[in-house]
Amino acid sequence: MSTKKVRWGILSTANIGMAKVTPGIMASAHSQVTAIASRDLGKAQAAAKELGIAKAYGSYEELFADPDIDAIYNPLPNHLHVPMTVAAAKAGKHVLCEKPIALNAADAEALRQCPPDRIVLEAFMVRFHPQWQRAREIIRSGELGDVRAINAVFTYFNDDPANVRNQADIGGGGIMDIGCYPITAARYLFEAEPQRVVSLVERDPNFRTDRLASVLADFGNGRQLSFICSTQTAGHQRVQVLGSKGKLEIIIPFNAPPNQHTAITVDLSSALDGSLARREILPAVDQYTEQAEAFSLAVLGEKPLPWGIEDAIASMRVIDAVFASEKTGAWAKV
Repeated sequence: MSTKKVRWGILSTANIGMAKVTPGIMASAHSQVTAIASRDLGKAQAAAKELGIAKAYGSYEELFADPDIDAIYNPLPNHLHVPMTVAAAKAGKHVLCEKPIALNAADAEALRQCPPDRIVLEAFMVRFHPQWQRAREIIRSGELGDVRAINAVFTYFNDDPANVRNQADIGGGGIMDIGCYPITAARYLFEAEPQRVVSLVERDPNFRTDRLASVLADFGNGRQLSFICSTQTAGHQRVQVLGSKGKLEIIIPFNAPPNQHTAITVDLSSALDGSLARREILPAVDQYTEQAEAFSLAVLGEKPLPWGIEDAIASMRVIDAVFASEKTGAWAKV
């Protein structure tokens, strides 16, 4: 395996980057964070000092022009994901872009402008966590029988009008922010794409963002995803997989703590209260570090990634269908 390191540039001082993703990248064996940029040079310099990053830039364009940068991490607000990702890729950089990668599928399709030799990945870090990989391994083994339903919940409470998640014009709202995770979970675990969806959405009267949504997705062959996401209810998350012989549950599926073990339960219907379920303990890992390491190894040509631009576009098509169903009250084709 290569001893080289991918040199990363961080695009903005967004909180998720500062608190989670950038430290995760810095802990990756094949990654080195070299620079950070903000449209406010003072913020970039403060962030660089806080995280121990060598270079700070006062514009995104300066970061893209740096010949010592191989890859860009883009955690900007949703409406800037596509234009800044395309600009970075055209400048010769590989790009890890936060989810959702675009405002809609048409927006995402503009990513096809990126040079084909540049890697562009939507940052669903959960796909790199061992608990998700183990869940799919169990499903593939047939232990659960025919997997017919996935049920998920992802909720939190945030009514801060200044928060980007509550700003409708730049891609805020629960479906874009967290509803994309159950969609990704079902696509990952079913290893298929949904054919149609129907949704029930309630919006905040002031923000105009979706604050509570229930979604049902038809994956064909009798397979269904149902999920609830909310930005204004008590925080909770679960993923349950229901098969003809048993049930699997990922206890903390989306925000797995980096310094604690995680757990999957497998219940073969031996007791209705779940008391006889098998509990598998997975090692503590930082899923952001796992994501960065996989990305860097792909950049170095060691191991290709199974997802890219077309996968991200497919994900946005599902979200588009959720919003289309909201408007009509009927099933929407994906």
